[in-house]
Amino acid sequence: MRRLCLGLACLAWYVAQAVAQTSTSSPIAPPSDAEIRRILTERIDVQKQGVGIVVGIIDPHGRRIVAYGALEKGDTRPLDGDTIFEIGSITKVFTALLAADMAQRGELKLDDPIQKYLPPVVRIPERGGKQITLIDLATHTSGLPRMPENFRPKDPSRPYVDYTVDALYSFLSSYELRRDIGIKYVYSNLGFGLLGLGLAQRAGTDYEKLVVTRICNPLGMESTRITLSQPLRQRFAAGHSSDLVTVPEWNIPSLAGAGALRSSANDLLTFLAAMMGYTDNPLAAAQKTTLSIRRPTGEPFMETGMGWDIDTRGGTEIISKGGATAGYNTFIGYSPKTRVGVVVLANTSGGEGTADIGEHLLDARYPLSVPEGFPSTEPTLETKVLDGYVGHYELTPAAVFTVTREGGQLYVRLTNQPQAAVYPRNNTEFFYKVVDAQITFETDPQGHANTLILHQGGRDQKAKRIDDATAKQLEDTVAQRFKDQKAFPGGEAAIRVEIEEMQRKQPTYERMTPEFAEVARPQADHVERLIGGLGTLQTITFKGVGPGGFDIYQVKFEHGSLDWRILLDADGKVAGEGLRPLP
Repeated sequence: MRRLCLGLACLAWYVAQAVAQTSTSSPIAPPSDAEIRRILTERIDVQKQGVGIVVGIIDPHGRRIVAYGALEKGDTRPLDGDTIFEIGSITKVFTALLAADMAQRGELKLDDPIQKYLPPVVRIPERGGKQITLIDLATHTSGLPRMPENFRPKDPSRPYVDYTVDALYSFLSSYELRRDIGIKYVYSNLGFGLLGLGLAQRAGTDYEKLVVTRICNPLGMESTRITLSQPLRQRFAAGHSSDLVTVPEWNIPSLAGAGALRSSANDLLTFLAAMMGYTDNPLAAAQKTTLSIRRPTGEPFMETGMGWDIDTRGGTEIISKGGATAGYNTFIGYSPKTRVGVVVLANTSGGEGTADIGEHLLDARYPLSVPEGFPSTEPTLETKVLDGYVGHYELTPAAVFTVTREGGQLYVRLTNQPQAAVYPRNNTEFFYKVVDAQITFETDPQGHANTLILHQGGRDQKAKRIDDATAKQLEDTVAQRFKDQKAFPGGEAAIRVEIEEMQRKQPTYERMTPEFAEVARPQADHVERLIGGLGTLQTITFKGVGPGGFDIYQVKFEHGSLDWRILLDADGKVAGEGLRPLP
């Protein structure tokens, strides 16, 4: 699930949990159409985790499609095997296959440096005398970060649309690698986007034309494109957020090789048929190459091929790839042992996703996910109760909650984040389904809220009601700071003071706003340990202003670096902070 960081001092971590091997028996055949339809109905109608889902199955007996739901919420038109979805990171499998195919044709070598296929205006970073190769990019071992550090979308709902190739080249030319090349797996959209650009440059065309001429046309995939013709667009399902709200489609011009493709279940089954050897095709040798080159991911029983994830948690291989954009969640995978392939396409992001369905259909020992922490039934509140909560609430000078009502549904939006639905537990307490967080409204005797309290990560953060004019002024100020990209006076000095205090293990809180001090106190021990282990401070470099109004600094120490984000109020007090170790 994609998680929104609603709090302003979030410490995030990731937990990888292996699927328990509850049985040593061989995987059984995929479920019947009726059982698949039951799973989809449960996910959409009961769990409220989707609008429409299409499942495709290919096995020695042939192909079949099971679909349930609609093209768009409120649209009664059904889905089918030709419905088109954004497939997100499944695009990476196509990009890797292009590289392997071009190597088979003798157009390049997979151990060539990517610099060889890019314009001289860009300088790709090197480390330890090594250059980043095509294989490094295709296996997430290039040493490049997940995303460029100058990636600061103006519109969070369409984050890639304004990020240019020039901006990418500018970032790469000034970036200093922090990891050795070819050693450690770190998932990188940037890496695959760069690989797609280099391959297109080598072929003398653009990425989409390269995919169409080298993969789609030879395999007969007429519904896999980036740019949709009018007939294809008529079959394009609308994307939805986890709250089942229609969201804008994504356009990814500069990093197309990482996630720009759209496709249908029928087309992806055709792709799987070729991959699994059910059909003869000119890409067979290249397809074998994408699986013969493997690298460890650092997780037990998980490797990466070129673009593919290779999972042996169940005792046999499952080769798969998942994708997600703001409005879609997708899965493609197959079992070489059972010769069963599965495609799952959903026009809803977040929620329980599609990977659990895909894995379960390939091997029933992999369980289906069940949403936790939601009441089975939610009370219905009168609109006059909800109207008492509508308005603006200031969390910090750069973060305002905006509460709106549409019919009987309450929505909450934090500055520069998408709006999210909240659901009532009772008259004053609400919960999110897209993130583990809750809110409470404090009201006067007439039911008019004067305070919104965010409960997240074991902390309670209060936001006081403000009027419309004040809210607009605050958000305009944040927008202007983001446009100007100038450091707020006193930010670097405040960071230096905090580092000195934390190294002495003597933090003070008078330099913070009372609200932020309340949040910071419980985290002091963690921050002391983090900073204490990094050694002597070396440099503090201003990197820009984030969309939320936080100044972004790179803080280098003797033994590592931090991404340090800081927000000061008008009096120079720290109103928010976020620290993240850099790889």
